[in-house]
Amino acid sequence: MTITATATSPTPVRTTAPALWRPALVVGIAASAATAALAATAHAAGVSLDVDGEPIPVLGFANLTFICVALGYLLAIAVRRWAARPRHTFVVTTLGLTALSFLPDLMVPDTAPSTRLVLMATHVVAAAIVIPAIASRLSENQSR
Repeated sequence: MTITATATSPTPVRTTAPALWRPALVVGIAASAATAALAATAHAAGVSLDVDGEPIPVLGFANLTFICVALGYLLAIAVRRWAARPRHTFVVTTLGLTALSFLPDLMVPDTAPSTRLVLMATHVVAAAIVIPAIASRLSENQSR
């Protein structure tokens, strides 16, 4: 009787992190629509959207929001690659950047307090939509 043993080497399992571009695109569109809707609603309610004597077009809110989401997407790609705790790093960084985004709204002279409030509210609305959606795609246990 002959016994034949076959040795098998474990096949390396490569885990692929979930794609970020699709959720970033979806939340970018959603956040852009939400900030534009907030600005349009505020404007319809009589809040001036003038900053430094120039009106901000409602679509300007959507455009700038989408650009900021694209930058957030790039940040997520970077922390996914280089941070030891990508989700934590992304959330802390983006919350800090959201807080810093209030500074220009507070520092522009000759802007009505209601306008400043609307501008800051659009930052909060966009962050509330974007940060959790992208952070949920970042794992704390990334294998390098």
